[in-house]
Amino acid sequence: MAAQIVEQATRLFAARGFVGASLQDIAKAVGIRKPSLLYHFPSKDDLRRSVLEQMLEHWNEVVPKILRAATSGHEQFDAIGEETIKFFSEDPDRARVLLRELLDRPDEMGPLVRKHVQPWTEVVASYIRKGQAQGRVHPDVDPEAYVSAVINLILSTIAVHAVVGPVLGGESSSSEAIQPRLLDEVLRVARSALFLPEPATPAALPRSS
Repeated sequence: MAAQIVEQATRLFAARGFVGASLQDIAKAVGIRKPSLLYHFPSKDDLRRSVLEQMLEHWNEVVPKILRAATSGHEQFDAIGEETIKFFSEDPDRARVLLRELLDRPDEMGPLVRKHVQPWTEVVASYIRKGQAQGRVHPDVDPEAYVSAVINLILSTIAVHAVVGPVLGGESSSSEAIQPRLLDEVLRVARSALFLPEPATPAALPRSS
């Protein structure tokens, strides 16, 4: 039951904001009465914290596993980027809720970001510095600023992708068609901004007869 409450709260907080979504609305969406909701979450603030903690804790679990499994800079980049996109694409309301909270309550979100995001951000930044030392990553990249910028780019792209169809043009403006195009471009931009071009492989010389 608690998982259903969190799921519906995420959806309604994303659509209406924390203030606009009432506990009664959330209880109705779950199919229970408000007292039953309060049994699991004594207050609206408790429910909001649970929604945010659940999303942010995901990264404390997933990102270290990806980094340990990857063997090169490109593999690490692709694995983290794809996992981030997969998590938020499965439910775009997650991205919308995070953006709303970051904009509406930055003072409250600061400690959560430091607890759940900063530790793995530092790990990723260390890999970027390693790549710079090895000559694989642009030397002028600011590691922490780069990670922050890419997080913002992915979150904002997923959160607003449904309303930018006219900008893309083309025959199909459905959400299912738009989102992959945008996210592929986000990863291309992020990848090219990070890694130096690989040297071209010299063409094989013709063998003498």
